[in-house]
Amino acid sequence: MTRYVFKMPDLGEGTVEAEIVAWHVKVGDHVTEDQLMAEVMTEKAAVEVPAPVTGRVVSLTGGPGDMVRVGAELIVFDTVGGEAEPLAAATPAPSPTPGAEGRGEDQAAPPVPSPQPSPAVAGEGAKASRVMASPASRRRAREAGIDLAQVQGSGPHGRILRQDLDAVLRGAAPAAAGAPEAQRAAAGLVARTGTEEIKVIGVRRVIAARMTDAKRNIPHFAYVEEVDVTELESLRQHLNAKVPAGSTSLTYLPFLIAALARVLEDYPQCNAWFDTERNMVIRHRPVHAGVATQTPDGLKVPVVRHAEARSLWDLADEIKRVSEAARTGKATKEELSGSTITVTSLGKLGGIVSTPIINAPEMGIIGVNKAIERPVVIGGAIAVRRIMNLSTSFDHRFVDGYDAAAMVQALKDMLEHPATIFIPG
Repeated sequence: MTRYVFKMPDLGEGTVEAEIVAWHVKVGDHVTEDQLMAEVMTEKAAVEVPAPVTGRVVSLTGGPGDMVRVGAELIVFDTVGGEAEPLAAATPAPSPTPGAEGRGEDQAAPPVPSPQPSPAVAGEGAKASRVMASPASRRRAREAGIDLAQVQGSGPHGRILRQDLDAVLRGAAPAAAGAPEAQRAAAGLVARTGTEEIKVIGVRRVIAARMTDAKRNIPHFAYVEEVDVTELESLRQHLNAKVPAGSTSLTYLPFLIAALARVLEDYPQCNAWFDTERNMVIRHRPVHAGVATQTPDGLKVPVVRHAEARSLWDLADEIKRVSEAARTGKATKEELSGSTITVTSLGKLGGIVSTPIINAPEMGIIGVNKAIERPVVIGGAIAVRRIMNLSTSFDHRFVDGYDAAAMVQALKDMLEHPATIFIPG
């Protein structure tokens, strides 16, 4: 057969390795050129890997969550034998020996045949593929003369747990009257058992790493301020009442980002990055607002670029567009990077106070909590007002507490008097 060795491609921007997120083929599959083979992820983006040739898959390197270095063998094809080769011959290709890279893809070392298991071992392997149980459970079942294939497992993916064997060993004997099991059954309650193991891969792994780095390396300074958004809510409802059917309606986010773009002109230290490699603070004149967005893959931060140059409706449309692109996995790498300050909101789940983690290398993040009507004292009288808290975090290395508080107070003033957002400074 003719072997074609496909290596992990160089995905650019200094990438030295990539994580396997998912395989869409398996050993023995016949694939066609450009067919989707795998999804891999770097620190920057997720990438789909198509098949470079037509042929049969001979071996795959790694599984979901494994890291593969650029230039290392990723997948091996038989480009001539096709499906005529027996599947048993499809053994994983060995690691290349020193100097093998110089022989070219079609000159890779041939696979080393693996020893064939004895019939007894093969039988045990086949049974293991049908029954999931720990060695201790298998030994206990063997000693008790129990056929595990006849036991219904209650663990993940049907795994047989200790409790399942206990139930079989008790047999059909009725539970004693008044026993906890009988009481639970009478009440319609059932004890839950088992655990679920979830491998941290893909976007979730990147999120975990970045959150850990941000919390470990950035001394966070938290500041919470309550904002009376009664007038803002009235204006929002008034404008939404005039929106044509099918158009984007206004939430608080467009108003907040519009106000933020104005306020940051006077507080440039909050619209900045810290470049750790150069030990340099980089202040940005444009406001590229990150909008933290919950997606099926985890939290992503699509970017609304040049918020300072957008109208209120333009902001609303762009927030909706980039957020939807992030949720559906269609956002580009450019749309998920480059923010200078981030806004995060849990909407109706926003709670009273939150402690958002800074999206490094940024200097600040604005958390929006839910808006609720509360009794407040105004001019000595109790009135019902709509109150919303802003929970903010700043990098205390470069943003002093006074400056952060002053910036939030300026933002509060604009939101409480929303007409000022649109008056030129």
